[in-house]
Amino acid sequence: MKIPAAASFTSFADTLLERGFCLLPGVLSAAECRDFVSQYGREQCYRSTVDMARYNFGSGQYRYFDAPLPGRIARLRAGFYELLVRAAESWSQRMRSEQCFPAAFTEYEEAQRRCHQITPTPLILRYRSGDYNCLHQDISGEHYFPYQMIIALSQQGQDFEGGELVLTQQRPRMQTVPHIVKPNRGDCVIVASKYHPCAGKRGHYRTTFRHGVAEITGGERYSLGIIFHNYFQNPAGRRFSTDGPADTVS
Repeated sequence: MKIPAAASFTSFADTLLERGFCLLPGVLSAAECRDFVSQYGREQCYRSTVDMARYNFGSGQYRYFDAPLPGRIARLRAGFYELLVRAAESWSQRMRSEQCFPAAFTEYEEAQRRCHQITPTPLILRYRSGDYNCLHQDISGEHYFPYQMIIALSQQGQDFEGGELVLTQQRPRMQTVPHIVKPNRGDCVIVASKYHPCAGKRGHYRTTFRHGVAEITGGERYSLGIIFHNYFQNPAGRRFSTDGPADTVS
């Protein structure tokens, strides 16, 4: 696992603020990727399994990790959150948002707990030939972190064909901009969770990001999703998701 030093991450953060996404090579080793894939069948690792076709989200399957999160997932989540805080603060200023993001991930988790956002969101996704993921956002509850991570666990052209990561950027009163990203195994794509501020003639204006996966035309494709905010669960125990039924977003 390779979490960049703050100084070396600066150029990636600049790209993220400019474009709404960036690609970091080699965050996980090939061995670490194979280990995550091999654990997919271990039921005890997960709190929930979602078949995407059931909710018209596409075709494929994903599983949410149970709490307490596995050590590597927890370290990735905390380490990258603290790298991304400055970018998140800049995002908040450009968006004229009142959201604040504490420097330490433990403080961010505590703030979420006070808002009943307690259901962990990191997940692993599996696609087989013919599967795909519709464009969507992973948002639930009042508070969300502006960015999230997608880590490729499989190698395009070797483990699977097709299956490109698709990002769309919807601009006000303009046509939507598509982005196609092809990460190698172990690479991480950081994407805007919901909105991205773009520079205009009169300051920054808001664009809307969604992400999905093109159809897999052969083989199997696995990826890891690291979402920094948790899902909302009210005191009565009912979970809430803006994109569909409980535990069906990503």
